[in-house]
Amino acid sequence: MFCLGFASGLPYMIIISTSTAWLRDAGVDLAYIGFFSWVTFMYAFKFLWAPLIDRFSIPVLKKYGHRKSWIVLMQSIIFVNLIILSNIDPKNNFMLFSLIAFLIGLSGSIQDIAIDAFRIEYADINDQGSLAATYQFGWRLAIIIATSFALIFADTNGWSLTFKIMAASMFIGLLGLVFSKEEKNLQLSRLSFSQSIKDPFVDFLSRFGFFAAAILLMIIATYRLTDIVMGPMATPFYIDMGFSLTEIGAVVKIVALIASILGISLGAILLKKFNIYKSLLIGAFLVMITNICFSYVAVSEKSITSLSFIVAMDSLAAGIVGTVNIAFLTSLVSKKYTGFQYALLTGFMAGPGFVLKGLSGLWVSYLQGLYGDNYGWMGFYVTTSLLTLPVIFFLYFNRSFLIKYEQSL
Repeated sequence: MFCLGFASGLPYMIIISTSTAWLRDAGVDLAYIGFFSWVTFMYAFKFLWAPLIDRFSIPVLKKYGHRKSWIVLMQSIIFVNLIILSNIDPKNNFMLFSLIAFLIGLSGSIQDIAIDAFRIEYADINDQGSLAATYQFGWRLAIIIATSFALIFADTNGWSLTFKIMAASMFIGLLGLVFSKEEKNLQLSRLSFSQSIKDPFVDFLSRFGFFAAAILLMIIATYRLTDIVMGPMATPFYIDMGFSLTEIGAVVKIVALIASILGISLGAILLKKFNIYKSLLIGAFLVMITNICFSYVAVSEKSITSLSFIVAMDSLAAGIVGTVNIAFLTSLVSKKYTGFQYALLTGFMAGPGFVLKGLSGLWVSYLQGLYGDNYGWMGFYVTTSLLTLPVIFFLYFNRSFLIKYEQSL
């Protein structure tokens, strides 16, 4: 699960973070960088093709397992497209650069469906917290490779060679397949394509009822909103604050990795010590508080120490929230429809943020036009922090239902 977490995180982080650093380093406007983040829309709408992944296997590769056949094919496609991306000049060929990034995102989203189903089918709900934490550890390693290592290496060796090394790193994901045995899910329903879409919806609504299902989907849609919206602007923000690629990679990103690993561990502990509801609420408050601290960095003197401290706190919160959120989503999924339902829930999680993050560059530019560069960044982080308030509201006023449901598992 550690290796598969890495393979899942690497293509996403390359698109949302490493590529945006390349774009900003090449002089691409913030508005275009924000628009570029829309190439990840396949992650938001992956539930639309999840039924195909539940129903079909890849003919030549299916002997290795239903889920594995999809994972192997998608990892191969990601590798090839990363090689192609490494040979494109983003400043002069922005559209082609975006198209290849889109293909990487499409393949990554399909891979995620198969990996999520593989994880859910591998163990019962009592062990999902541990699997989620291990998966997150792999994800965080992907972050350090795709951001810290990539930025330091690119500062002296250029972006083209850096992206070729990123492509080679995808082979770590294959280790997760070689050294694991796929558990056959005997409960997985084999349905027609129309049934594959309708029946999982009906199942979800019948288990929770319309009102409760709507509340759950609203919680899911708003829980990671702040993190998703600010994501594409993180590295451009560091660059605009005057930090070099090496400073960002060697200090900020390494601090972020260490803090996020601690956060992942704390997330697993919270799930063991408290219920999912309390863990969700704690995570939401932590994200709001730590995100607003970035507004201080925007209007203060350049200080790698203060930035590193704030990044550490933010990454700690993100690690907790990531583990808790995976456990929460997993608890809502029926094993009869693992691929579709989990993809549907993660689609609801990413959907609202997907729309807003594409506008994040314009958001910053507009605020900078009103208040100047630094205060524009400050305004951006203040307003994105406020996006946490809706989920705190939904969690608090539906606490009885959430606690009662968790006790029934």
